[in-house]
Amino acid sequence: MLEVYLFTLLILIISLIIDLLYGELPTRIHPVVIIGRFIDFFKKIFIKMNNRWSGLFVTLSVIVVCSLILIILLKIASLNDYVNIIFSSIVLSSTFSVKMLLSTANDIKNDLNEDIEKAKQSVSYLVSRNTDELDEKFIISAAIESMTENITDSYIAPIFYFMIISILLIIFRSNNYFIIILIPFIYRISNTLDAMLGYKTDELINIGFVPAKLDDILNFIPSRISSVFVILSAFILRYDGKNAYEITKRDARKCPSPNSGYTMAPTAGALNIQLIKKDTYILGDNTVEINVNHISDAIKLASLSMALFTIFIISLISIFNMMI
Repeated sequence: MLEVYLFTLLILIISLIIDLLYGELPTRIHPVVIIGRFIDFFKKIFIKMNNRWSGLFVTLSVIVVCSLILIILLKIASLNDYVNIIFSSIVLSSTFSVKMLLSTANDIKNDLNEDIEKAKQSVSYLVSRNTDELDEKFIISAAIESMTENITDSYIAPIFYFMIISILLIIFRSNNYFIIILIPFIYRISNTLDAMLGYKTDELINIGFVPAKLDDILNFIPSRISSVFVILSAFILRYDGKNAYEITKRDARKCPSPNSGYTMAPTAGALNIQLIKKDTYILGDNTVEINVNHISDAIKLASLSMALFTIFIISLISIFNMMI
């Protein structure tokens, strides 16, 4: 099924180029922003139910409406092969965010070198904890935690689902190209629902239950795959790969989320540092005192992890294409 194979590789490569060169799409046309508007719309309707069914109805409503809009646009784009490739690549690029993930962490490092108050402000946009009283070590920890936690949902997870659908289309010799884009797009809808509603506040505890659980389920396998690539990257970069593995086994389940620890723990182990969220978790051992340069080390780990995963999925898709 050469056509599906080539289409898959083209849109993956082009979408990565778009993200790495240009970053996020303009706000007014960014799919995630549009998804957010639909979430707000349906939230206002269903939150009046004041039970967990409200979260299910919001989730289904947003997924159905946004998916239908995307399918219509993809069908229109498919009338021309070039338009189809470019449009599909743009949509796929909106389901992940490599450049922003890495540059945000690097910006915090630069802020710390310039002014700690500026760094506190920058970190406050990334984490839910109060950053006003954090010292430098806790700011560094928060920056590394945020970046490494998001390795999964900012890249690995959407591309994992992209890979699964691509392989299935090759196996079953299907030309339904739109599904390759639709499934990672649905993942991004779920992730956005969790980001907007998945909190245990008085207002959101009911309506956010289903979005939070769905996001946990969809990230369960990708987060564990992510940990493998973080550990492998630690060995390649000559960090403490063995300790990354040991700390993952010991500490990955310490976080309230069933998934976030699987990328944070191996990072802490690889760098021989502790990542601490007060009154919530401590990951790793304080073998080396955490400092601002560890942000750069964590960026290298995250970058190589995502690069290796990309090579892995391209290789796996290629193998299935040769076998079928």
